[in-house]
Amino acid sequence: MNVKAAFPSIPHQDGSTHAHTSSWVASTLRRQIAEGRLHPGAKLSEQALSEALGVSRNTLREGFTLLDSELIINRIPNRGVFVASPDAEDIKEIYAVRRTIEPAALAWGPNLDVPAMEQVIAEAFTALAAGDIQKMADANQNFHELVIASSGSELLQELMGRVLARMRLVFHAMSDAPDFHSHYVERNAALVRKLSDGQRFEAAEELRKYLDTAEIELLGHLATLDVR
Repeated sequence: MNVKAAFPSIPHQDGSTHAHTSSWVASTLRRQIAEGRLHPGAKLSEQALSEALGVSRNTLREGFTLLDSELIINRIPNRGVFVASPDAEDIKEIYAVRRTIEPAALAWGPNLDVPAMEQVIAEAFTALAAGDIQKMADANQNFHELVIASSGSELLQELMGRVLARMRLVFHAMSDAPDFHSHYVERNAALVRKLSDGQRFEAAEELRKYLDTAEIELLGHLATLDVR
């Protein structure tokens, strides 16, 4: 993968206190992973990334350290830094977190934005009609970001940013199973209909069941990949 090509529109924020710091680097790389621009197993070249982001190699390495602690990248001695490829245990951990946080956000979050969710669902159905797996995955990611945003908690959004970045790496394993994404378009739409009707607790319970189903499906698909 051409690493520079993954960063065509990142501004060099020289006037910002957040620019060119290790946390900014980690946040930027995390976002690129969450948006599907960097795939599992991709090698992250220090030279290419430091030039693309406008940071020193030391700052980049500090950013790598943060992402390594989040299990989003792997550092392999004498080989380099690579985007992580989640395994079955990663999937179980990701869904344990999601089942704890996302239903609670739907049930009690003070910043629930149903119109924004409806817009994402419309985009998902457009992608479904076009058979565009990438855009279906993007819409799904955006939907779950809105679920967490409804909590009104910056801390939770930061945590789930890490989780959803790892989730995107898991979704990449499903690229040869387009039906995985397509049937969740309707399930997300069903959740929004409940929310629109004021049925927040019912939507939260349905989301919990939905996450159980998704975990089982992902683990099953990963198992078939392992035996090929």
